[in-house]
Amino acid sequence: MTTEEHIAYWIDSAENDLKAANNLFDTENYSWCLFIGHLVMEKALKALYVKNNDNLIPPKIHNLSRLAELSKISPSIEIEKFLVIANKFNLEGRYPEYKNEFYKTCTKEFAEMNLIKIKEVYEWLKSLLI
Repeated sequence: MTTEEHIAYWIDSAENDLKAANNLFDTENYSWCLFIGHLVMEKALKALYVKNNDNLIPPKIHNLSRLAELSKISPSIEIEKFLVIANKFNLEGRYPEYKNEFYKTCTKEFAEMNLIKIKEVYEWLKSLLI
């Protein structure tokens, strides 16, 4: 696969995940919506990693801040702060010891606010691929 094909793979996968996140929000599965939203940004960052490095295989990590650093991008302070917050969606959505507390936090309003931000960050990340 070429670099462009690798990038397309990550973005196509992120687009599918974004549809799933929207569907999960619509069906009131807020914690899973945010978990998948984390994946959307993670995959966009992995596309940027491929674009900005001489390696077609991004690291097998989930930390959004670290992926941004390795992808050689410079997010604003606001976006960097959100990446730190969004890292919790992966951890708290994945591990049982955190899930119960996360479920309580994931109200419709909380999920909606964060899903909007996920979409904004995702669009910004995609704009860096052009």
